[in-house]
Amino acid sequence: MSTNMVYGPEQLSKQLRNLSKKYPFVLTGSIGSSVMGKSIPYLKVGTGPFHWHFNGSCHANEWITSLLLMRFVEDYACSYTRKLPFWGKSAEDLFARCTLWIVPMVNPDGVELVQCGVTAKHPFYREILQWNRGSNRFHRWKANVRGVDLNDQFPAHWEEERVRRGILTPSPRDYSGEQPLSEPEAAALVAFTEQNDFHAVIALHTQGEEIYWNYRKDEPPESQAWANRMAVSAGYRAVYLEGSDAGFKDWFISRFRRPGFTVEAGWGHNPLPMDGFEEMYDDIARLLAEALDCAL
Repeated sequence: MSTNMVYGPEQLSKQLRNLSKKYPFVLTGSIGSSVMGKSIPYLKVGTGPFHWHFNGSCHANEWITSLLLMRFVEDYACSYTRKLPFWGKSAEDLFARCTLWIVPMVNPDGVELVQCGVTAKHPFYREILQWNRGSNRFHRWKANVRGVDLNDQFPAHWEEERVRRGILTPSPRDYSGEQPLSEPEAAALVAFTEQNDFHAVIALHTQGEEIYWNYRKDEPPESQAWANRMAVSAGYRAVYLEGSDAGFKDWFISRFRRPGFTVEAGWGHNPLPMDGFEEMYDDIARLLAEALDCAL
């Protein structure tokens, strides 16, 4: 995989085809479609009884998380095929213990907007420019194409988060929508999660090199210990977070009382530059491999 490029829906689609062709045991599919009708793909790797889920690019300008996840899957598949160690673990052991579902790009419309901008042919052209204060630069855009922040969309004290944000109309960030799960991307992720009965989840974001592991005391006892293990492996900080609601990991913890984590990869200003990708990947790959090894 080349890391000297932007990584959007088109690049992801091509990489998915190549990966499943090279490694037939890497299964692919779709959890649904975005506002603009783009597929939201997933990958499935492993055969184990513990069901892990990772996702990325919930926020548009954090698209580097998609590339991190796809690189991780490729390295995992390669290590398993060649019977090689995988970041200090046995890939064969992880494969047998865990089934891993990855949704690498939750917000394909937003990612494309950040990378390619918008033209007059776009169905939301006028609205997007208005929401973006007339600017054609979208480097600060986190939302989906309707100006809704997908990580404020989940039914976990959604009303409180909406009041806290104070953003009541579509915006590049922090607008929670008119109701929980109003956006097809968030609704598809919830349905996919419930259908597959995940035992633990990681939502990969940028930036800050932190791991958030708690939610309103609903998290199970093992969550902090797992977060500490992942933090040590990557050189990150495990952080007890308060004053935040309606995120994916918040909903997951509240709904299932199982371990859920938000991992803030890298350091800097979003979108993070590609010249720091290899160092960032080294940390994240160790962290995600450690997460798989936490499987009960």
